[in-house]
Amino acid sequence: MPISDALSPIKPAVIAGALVALGVAGWWARLRIFTIVISIVVLLATAAALAAWSPEQALRVASAYVSRTVCSGTFVSGLDPEQIYVENVRATPAFSLLEFALRYEVDRMRREVTTTIAGGFVSRAVFRNGLGCRLVNGGAPLASASADLTASAPGTPPSLPEIAGPAVVTPASDAMHAALDRAFAEPHRSPRRRTKAIVIVRDGRVIAERYAPGYGIDTPMIGHSLTKSVISTLIGILAREGRLSPDQLAPIAAWRGADDHRHNITIDNLLRQNSGLDIDETGSGFDPVSRMLMLEPDMAGFAEAVPLAATPGSRWRYTSGNYIILSRILRDAVGGNADAVLRFARQELFDPLGMRGVTLEFDATGTPIGSTFMFATARDWARLGMLYLDDGIVDGRRILPEAWVQYVTLPTTDSRYGYGAGWWTSLTLTGRDGKGTSLPPGAFFANGRLGQFVIVVPSERLVVVRLGLAQEAGLGDDGSIAPLLSDVITAIHFQ
Repeated sequence: MPISDALSPIKPAVIAGALVALGVAGWWARLRIFTIVISIVVLLATAAALAAWSPEQALRVASAYVSRTVCSGTFVSGLDPEQIYVENVRATPAFSLLEFALRYEVDRMRREVTTTIAGGFVSRAVFRNGLGCRLVNGGAPLASASADLTASAPGTPPSLPEIAGPAVVTPASDAMHAALDRAFAEPHRSPRRRTKAIVIVRDGRVIAERYAPGYGIDTPMIGHSLTKSVISTLIGILAREGRLSPDQLAPIAAWRGADDHRHNITIDNLLRQNSGLDIDETGSGFDPVSRMLMLEPDMAGFAEAVPLAATPGSRWRYTSGNYIILSRILRDAVGGNADAVLRFARQELFDPLGMRGVTLEFDATGTPIGSTFMFATARDWARLGMLYLDDGIVDGRRILPEAWVQYVTLPTTDSRYGYGAGWWTSLTLTGRDGKGTSLPPGAFFANGRLGQFVIVVPSERLVVVRLGLAQEAGLGDDGSIAPLLSDVITAIHFQ
C-alpha cells in the first residue's frame, strides 16, 4: 500500500488540527514577542491532540451549518446573507477559530449556498419551493413540493379570526412602550440579545409588537426547538383522529426484534424525552445530534439506529433525536412523503389558525426536521400559542383532543425545568446571574435555541412571543424574557 494511501484517513484530522491551531495563532500573534516560543509549543501540542481526536466531523458540521443557515435565512426569511452570517456565525464563539479559513458563496440564480473551510470540507444547501433549504448529501435528487402546496390556498379562510391588521401594532400605553424598549435594548456587556421580534396578544388581539431593522410582520423566522412544540401538536391531532396514541409503542420497524429492548419505547417516551436512547446533544459538532442534523440524509434512520443508554421511561435526557423519530412516525402516518406532511399540516393546523408564513424543512427522505427547522412569522408563532390558550379549540372547532393541553404541560418526572411533552412548564426562568423570576401560576411555554419563546399565560389571557439571536440563550438566560413578561403584565394591569 502506498504511504499516501495509508495516511489519507488521517489527513482531514491533521488539517483540522492545523486549522484550529492557526486560528489560535491569529489571536496570539498580537502578544509580545517573548511569548511566541511558548505559543508555538502549545500550538504544536494542540494540533497533535486534535489530530488524535479526529475533528473532521466537527468541521464538516461547521461547514454544513453555515450553508444551511445562510441559505434558509436568505431564501426563506428574505434577509441579507451577510447579516445572517455575522449574527449567526461570526457571533458564535466556536467559529472564531475557523473564520479566517471559512468562505461561503451565495448563488441567487441557483438559489443555493456553498461553504468551504480552507478550501475543503465543502457543503452545499439548496432552496426548493415549498420545502425551504436542504443540505445536499451525495447525489440524492432535489425535488420541490407540489405546486398546490407552495402557496396557501386563497379560498381557505382561517377558523381563527384575524389577530391584527396589516400594519405593525404600536402599544397603546407608555408602560407597554417601555416594556418593548427594555426588551430590545442591548446590555452594556456581552453577550448581545439581538431581539428580532416581539408580539403580545391578549384576548385574541395583538396589543403590541415590534421588529428589528430588516424584519417585519411577514418575515418567517426560525423557531429552532419551537418546532418540537409543533410536532407535538401534530401528533396530538393524529391522536384526536384515532390514528396514533401516546400510549402506543413507537411503530419503528428496526425495533421490532423480540430481543431488542427499544421496542418498549412509546410515543409518550419520545414526546417526553425519556426514551432512553443514547443520542447525546451538546451542539459541539462532535456529538451525534450535530452529525444527524447536518450530515445525515436520513436523520430518523440515524436516530433509530442508536442503542439504549437507559430503560425507556427511567431517565429524562433532552435530545432532538427523539423528535426526529416522531417526525418520521408523523410522516408515515399521513402518507409517507413531504407533500403528504405539508398537506396534513396545512389542512389540520396551519390553515385553521391562519398561519400563512410557515416553511417546514425536510431531509432527503421527506421526513420533516421536526426538532429544529420550521420557520414562521412572529404572528404565526403567536397563533400557535393561542391554540393552547384556548384548550385546543378554534372558533368552536376542536383541533386538539380533550385534555391534550393538560397532557403536554404535565411535567415529566426528573425533567429539567418541568419539561412536559413538547412544552415547558417551569414556573421560574433563571438568568445568567442565577436569579430566578417567577412566572404566573399555570403559565407554560415553548422554547428554542438562541432565545425563541412562545409563552402562554392562561390567567391573563395572554400570549407573548419573543424571537431573536441571543447567543448562548436558554431558558431565560439572555436576561430579557422574564423581565419582558413581568413588564407586559404590569403594563396591562396599570394601563
